[in-house]
This record gives sequence, C-alpha cells and structure tokens, in this order.
Amino acid sequence: MPGAGDDPFVTAVKPLVDAMGGRMLPPGDAGPDDVVLAWEGVDVVAVRLPQLAESLDHILLALERKHGKPLAELDRKAKQEVVRILEARGAFSVRHGVETVATALGVSRFTVYNYLNRST
Repeated sequence: MPGAGDDPFVTAVKPLVDAMGGRMLPPGDAGPDDVVLAWEGVDVVAVRLPQLAESLDHILLALERKHGKPLAELDRKAKQEVVRILEARGAFSVRHGVETVATALGVSRFTVYNYLNRST
C-alpha cells in the first residue's frame, strides 16, 4: 500500500497479510468483502483477502520458497510433509485442491491421497 510504510500498525500486520496472500489498501478503498483494520478507533488499513483458490496457489509458492526449489523436485518424504502442511491449512477443502497439489508436486492424485492416508 503506497504511503503507509511509515505507519507502525501497517508495518506490524504486513507479514500476516503477505502470508495469507492478501492485499493492503487504504480504508476508503475498501469494498464490502474487505476487512478494515482499526487502531485506537481509527481505520488504518483495509485488507483484501484472496479467493480460496488463490490462497492455495500462494501457499504452494511459499512452500517452494521455503524449500528453495520446485515442489516437484522434492524427495518423497519432503512431499509427504508438504501434504501434511497443506492438509492442516485446509488446502484440500478447496475445489480441485487435490489436483492442484498433485500437479505442483509432480505426482498423481492417487499419490496425494496415499500421502493423506499415511498422515492419519
């Protein structure tokens, strides 16, 4: 959000908004589905949350950054851990979540289901 970099509240919440894949904007630009955050009774920033499918893509990209390489290049154990993380974050409640994750991991849907069954 341009011009808000000096506000300590905006600086404090930015990592959380970034981790969610959200976008920060001025409170006056907020739409009906945006979340306006206030500090000491003053609207400071609005947060536009991503659609669920966008969130899954954002989470997958964050996991790639964390591992330092494409998820498809991870070994089996690391892929299983990624599936556990994604399950905990609700990735498989998103329509086509299993297919999206399978594509990112370079495995079949069947393999993702096997990883899910292993973690229970």
